[in-house]
Amino acid sequence: MQSLGELVSGPATFMGVPHSDDLSAAKAAIVGIPFDCGVHPFRIGSRQGPHSIREQSQLIRPYNPALSDYNPMQRLGLVDCGDVRLTPGRILDAFEKTADTLERVVAHGTVPITMGGDGSVSHPVLRVVGRRHPGLAVIHLDSHTDTTTPVPGNEHNAGTQFHYAAVERWIDPAVSYHVGIRGTTYQPGGFARTRALGYANIITLDEMLARGVPDVLSDLRSALKGRPVYICLDMDVFDPSCAPGVCAPSWGGVTAREGLTILRGLSDLDIVAADINTVSPPHDVGGMTAFLAAAMIYEVLVLLCKRRGLDAAGA
Repeated sequence: MQSLGELVSGPATFMGVPHSDDLSAAKAAIVGIPFDCGVHPFRIGSRQGPHSIREQSQLIRPYNPALSDYNPMQRLGLVDCGDVRLTPGRILDAFEKTADTLERVVAHGTVPITMGGDGSVSHPVLRVVGRRHPGLAVIHLDSHTDTTTPVPGNEHNAGTQFHYAAVERWIDPAVSYHVGIRGTTYQPGGFARTRALGYANIITLDEMLARGVPDVLSDLRSALKGRPVYICLDMDVFDPSCAPGVCAPSWGGVTAREGLTILRGLSDLDIVAADINTVSPPHDVGGMTAFLAAAMIYEVLVLLCKRRGLDAAGA
């Protein structure tokens, strides 16, 4: 006779991996951060992103015969830890609870893969990962640099996290990259402000397209080889035609194919954390943004396998 546990399913997880807080055998772990600051004029909803990404991840199969004919979830011992228990709108409290959660993940040597949430969720994650990995470099794929200067009454929003990351020295801005930058902002002098924080590498979308993605990837691999690397993927780096459900859409972004090519070109790097953020289900169309975000997470898992020699036959 089957047990009750064999007859019912557990909580929804990313691609059906085990829901667990046991990280003893996990080389990577999924953590949802269901948070947004609630300060956007009308696009509130990215707090629902982790749920939607998990839902749409059911469309992804574990094997890619052309590129990764193995199950990266199994080889990494991937677990889904669930969502951080927090209250959207209570910004500092949410950041502390997120940081406490991530501290426990990285203490095991497990690579955290976080799902937001608006862009501010990178703030506590960068703090934790930066302490764990001195000299941390970030590849920030976004349409904005997110280096807005905090002001009284608006100290934290979805555009201030890389200001804090530089000022509080969680990362090395001189070797970090903002890639795919384009579109409109609320303040003038955005690039000058970003460079004043020490970020020497701003690659606009126009520059990337003029140079070609392979040339940009070659630069990234050369500059960041041997360093701990954090991948921060804001889904608004994509064009709204393939990722409409984001907090701050901007026309003229990268295609899904270009996004896949960029991630697949980072296999030489020592990726120690990744976050995928700004999926806003109330503004999505048929779950396509969440589906694309789930596909990007799958690609990160493949990168982790390749870097750790887990992609070989029989590994």
